[in-house]
Amino acid sequence: MARYELSDAQFQKIAPLLSGKKGDVGRTGQDNRLFVNGVIWILRSGAPWRDLPERYGKSNTVFQRFNRWAKKGVWERIFEALSTEPDMDWIMLDSTAVRAHQHSAGQKKRPTENYQFQH
Repeated sequence: MARYELSDAQFQKIAPLLSGKKGDVGRTGQDNRLFVNGVIWILRSGAPWRDLPERYGKSNTVFQRFNRWAKKGVWERIFEALSTEPDMDWIMLDSTAVRAHQHSAGQKKRPTENYQFQH
C-alpha cells in the first residue's frame, strides 16, 4: 500500500457507496479505487490538483469527477457511512490547560502627553 492510499479493508467499506460501478446508470468508472486514492492524495498532501501524480490519471479529469461526485452527494454518503464506526486507534486527547498570568494581557496605554522618553 502506497502512502495516502486506502487499504483493501478500507476500500471494501466504501465500494458499495461509490458511483460508476458496474450496474449503475451511466458510464462505468475506469477504476474507482485509483480515483479515490488520487483524491485522498490531494487532500492529505495539500497539493494543487495540477500536481496530482500521473499514476492517478489526468489532474483535470480527476478534478471533474471529484466535482461531479460532490454535486451528487457521493462524498457525503461516504462520510455518513464511515462516521458510524469511529476509529478509536487514532484518538488523541489533549488534557493540558494553559493559563495566562494576569499581566500577560499587555501593558495599559499611557496618555501621550504624560509620556516622557528616557535617555
